[in-house]
Amino acid sequence: MAEKVTGGTISICSQCFTDADRISSGFHSSIFFSVRKISPAIIADMRSKAVPSLALCLLYFAASAFSATPPNIVLIFLDDSGYSDFHPFGSPSYPTPNVERLATEGGRFNRFFVPQAVCSASRAALLTGCYPERTKMFGALSPGEKGLDRKFATMAEVLKKDGYATGMFGKWHLGEEPDVRPAARGFDESAGLLLSNDMWDRNNRDPKKWANFHLKFWTNDKVTCDRVTPEFQKTLTSQAAQASVDFIKRHKASPFFLYVPFSMPHVPLYCSEPFENKSGAGLYGDVIMELDDAIGQITGALQANGLEENTIVVMTSDNGPWLLWGNHAGKTPFREGKNTSFNGGTQSALIIKYPGKIKAGTSSDAVFCSIDLLPTLCHLTGASLPSNEIDGKNVWPLISGETGAKNPHPYYAVTLGKHFQAVISGDGRWKLHLPHDYYHPEKSGRDGVPGVYETREIELSLFDLQNDPHEDTNCITENPEVLKQLQQIAQDHLKKFYE
Repeated sequence: MAEKVTGGTISICSQCFTDADRISSGFHSSIFFSVRKISPAIIADMRSKAVPSLALCLLYFAASAFSATPPNIVLIFLDDSGYSDFHPFGSPSYPTPNVERLATEGGRFNRFFVPQAVCSASRAALLTGCYPERTKMFGALSPGEKGLDRKFATMAEVLKKDGYATGMFGKWHLGEEPDVRPAARGFDESAGLLLSNDMWDRNNRDPKKWANFHLKFWTNDKVTCDRVTPEFQKTLTSQAAQASVDFIKRHKASPFFLYVPFSMPHVPLYCSEPFENKSGAGLYGDVIMELDDAIGQITGALQANGLEENTIVVMTSDNGPWLLWGNHAGKTPFREGKNTSFNGGTQSALIIKYPGKIKAGTSSDAVFCSIDLLPTLCHLTGASLPSNEIDGKNVWPLISGETGAKNPHPYYAVTLGKHFQAVISGDGRWKLHLPHDYYHPEKSGRDGVPGVYETREIELSLFDLQNDPHEDTNCITENPEVLKQLQQIAQDHLKKFYE
């Protein structure tokens, strides 16, 4: 039975209370409450409508037993950041105190993956909970290309339907047309680039292609800078941080979803003047230090506005470092980087802070994927899952460190562009690469000048990620049963999505 009232929903269903949840005054029916945003006004409204006194009593009980306000969500998504760019995942020579503090106050997750190590594909997977092969969002969108199909709901649309205020400040890269921009995909407020910051008339990797293209900056679905310049690029990180802080201040009284997909550290690299030459580790270190400061501004705003205890903060990257750019790229301890299906491209550092729910200072080797964040956040907020089919699953037992928790997936699929290239077993132990070509930087770039790729090939290869996370030793011959199982999974996946 569920009765809707102005401003909230009360659900009463048959499910046993724990001992702590039982009503001791002779009422032993098995009743469980899901109470959202209940206020005295709502209760008064129910009383005026002659809602039975027993229901009101139960409502009072439920309101005291459960938080009246669902958690806020802050989702920070870096662009091309290396696994080891920040403490405590790496030991760079420059300090990153705000990210380090976030890890100390939350949980550090060491084996988090994205299904494709490229901009648009990774962003679509994060926001929809779907594999790229389902949404057909492959690689990185170029200007004019079709954006994310509206039949796949975004995280913002899901949460907005459940009463959340929604804001996005940073890089979108899921389409430029009116029906696929942030304002049309669930975001009440937005500001940033619709494309990558290298898609402009100063692109030095393919200057002829981009010579006449002017990159624009958008605010709430309107162009507010019709030609991004180097000086403007220097403000991208600080603008996203300031807009995020302002959004938090204005929406502190109601639940909100804040998505902050920073444009940096994607090339070309820029930072504001206070961070120039600050790191002692070159421009890349300066950019990372400014990102760390921006993250500190956002988490500081949560604390200053009394929101820290009821806010889930998630920080990760869309993929690994773009190694072609040498000293303008991040660091990873794993094989290869962006634009490959090796761990260097698909394994991103992840921090999740949720006070009282995730033990502070923990470090977890639980394996899960960005497609799992949408259903997990729906579980935590009480929001309904999208009506369209998704591929992700609720992995909260893994994230919260529940004893004996197991990954609900039998496998994760890894793609590059339209090509299905690898399978990771659900427990994270094994990874099977199907035969494919990949790009390796034969010569690394320097100071903003790109290097040179060479094409390499990998044969059918099985890696034991538990003992060989760098994917160095093909152990097919020693594990024929594992090979057979993963090959069957790969065949089934190909049949499901590619036939």
